Parts: sequence; C-alpha cells; structure tokens
Amino acid sequence: MKKGRLEAFSDGVLAIIITIMVLELHVPHGHTLKDLFPLWPQFLGYLLSFVYVGIYWNNHHHLFYMVEKIDGSVLWANLNLLFWLSLIPFVTEWMGDECFSSWPVVLYGGILIMCGVAYYILERRLVVNAHNPALAEALGDDRKGKLSIVIYAGAIVLAFFYAPIGIGLYYVVALIWIIPDARIEKRIAHHQRKGEE
Repeated sequence: MKKGRLEAFSDGVLAIIITIMVLELHVPHGHTLKDLFPLWPQFLGYLLSFVYVGIYWNNHHHLFYMVEKIDGSVLWANLNLLFWLSLIPFVTEWMGDECFSSWPVVLYGGILIMCGVAYYILERRLVVNAHNPALAEALGDDRKGKLSIVIYAGAIVLAFFYAPIGIGLYYVVALIWIIPDARIEKRIAHHQRKGEE
C-alpha cells in the first residue's frame, strides 16, 4: 500500500487533537488582564501538550519521508500511536483544572510513556515492513527515545511527592525533542548526495 492516506489521516487526527486542546481553554470571567491569571495552569498544560503533539507530528513526518510502502501492521501501529496521542487533551485539561496535583500529573506521564512506546513500535514496524536498512541505520539505537522514557518514569515517581517536579521533567523532555531528530535528516541528505553523483 502507498503511505499517502496514512499520512493524511494522521495529519487530520493531530490537527483535531490540537483543536480540542485549544477549545478547552476557557474565556476568563472579567475584562482585565488580571482575570487571566487564574487560567495559568490551563495555559501551561496547553503549551506543554501543544509542543508534544508538534514534536510527534514533526518526527512522524520525517519518519514517513523515508518509507515508500506500508502494510496493515503499519496501519495498526500508527493507529496505536494516534490513540495514545488522542488522550493528551483529556489529561491536559485534568492537569489544568486540578492545578497540577499529583494524580493528573502522574497520568499525564503515563500517557507520554505510552506515546513513546507506540512511536517506537511504529518505527520498528516500518523498518521490518519496508526492509529499509537506510531507515534502520538512521534510527540507530534511539538513545533519545530511551532516555525520554526513563525521564518520564522518574517524573511519575517524583510527581507523587511533589507534582511540579514531574511537570518540570516533562518540559525537559520536550526541550530535548524540540529540535527535530537529525538522524533521519542526515540520512536523507546522504542518500540525496549519492543520487546526485
């Protein structure tokens, strides 16, 4: 199968996820800037989640750039990823409404771990499905992905004691990933140079 429909569907779902999150930001009651202050937890949660969805969209785009064809297992692996990403608006709103109390922050971390695991499964399915050694080489051993899971797990444990530490660590992982993963871009550039020779 060709990958175009999967990419278009994924882009649409991610756009809807962002739309749902922004619709959960409620208009303040009042007409001064001071009236915005009580909304800071919702805005910080929205900002964090927007960045995460953007990171997944960016990396998803890069990942599929190196793939020509897919099969049913890739479709299901992609749906698995979209399922976990679709839960982000729910936990984002819960965190904001409860001012980052422990259980919402813990659940948020659990969703982030599941998103990371689902993305890893999608990567592996693409490597196996496409018999794509260039993609396998570009992905390498995925140190950043593994480090992210470890930080998420630590954040979850710490959030039971002091939730703001957990949120801080989620922001740290987002900062690690905010710069697009260069592994695939380098591999694409390398193949393009070889093709021009």
